[in-house]
Amino acid sequence: MAAAIDAVHLAKAYGPVQAVRDVSFTVEQGTLFGILGPNGSGKTTMNRILTGQIRPTSGGARVLGVDVLGDPLKVRGLVGIVPEQESPPSFLTAEEYLHFVASIRHLDRVDGRCAAWFKRLEFEDKANVLCKDLSRGTRQKLMIAQAFLHEPTLVLIDEPLINLDPIMQRRVKDYLVSYVRAGNTVFISTHILEIAQGICDRVGILSQGSLCYEGPVQEIRDRGENLEDFFMACTAAA
Repeated sequence: MAAAIDAVHLAKAYGPVQAVRDVSFTVEQGTLFGILGPNGSGKTTMNRILTGQIRPTSGGARVLGVDVLGDPLKVRGLVGIVPEQESPPSFLTAEEYLHFVASIRHLDRVDGRCAAWFKRLEFEDKANVLCKDLSRGTRQKLMIAQAFLHEPTLVLIDEPLINLDPIMQRRVKDYLVSYVRAGNTVFISTHILEIAQGICDRVGILSQGSLCYEGPVQEIRDRGENLEDFFMACTAAA
């Protein structure tokens, strides 16, 4: 199966701080892949490299066959992105923001696409509310909606459920699983292990910028371990 993401010897330094250290991995299409790690382990930096928002100090990556360093704008045009911080423009309403995203992406059936996401994430009543007046959870819903609005084959999500209530967390998790079963790919970065344990096919574990494990979640289960214990042992040994 073709690779949705192929990262090769990625490294990123901020002065003396090495945020990512010689990381290589491949995410096949049709996979729900989780990059896990404690705070400060390099997860967000990895996401920003893979979406062409920052350049690595060394190494490279191809996303949906596109060289991230050579054509970052094309990568961002192809994929969906949910950033770590939910930050839609404060001066637009939720509906205006989705229409703005649709116009940038030259989408058709805009009203229908927007209406479907307002219904799916149960915030139709917030469509005409300014983004600055939305709760953090509703802004999170809006950022999820904009990432999937153009029906991309790959979505990269940083901490997908952190601001959502348990009912909406379940709904989003179920949607991500169904999206991948339809042949798409989802790449999530998180430090909440229960998310990865419940929905990911494969995980990579980062510790202090280095990849200390990459493989199927089932492989961990087959060892008679749960993901939390395995994660603790893996990061302690790194």
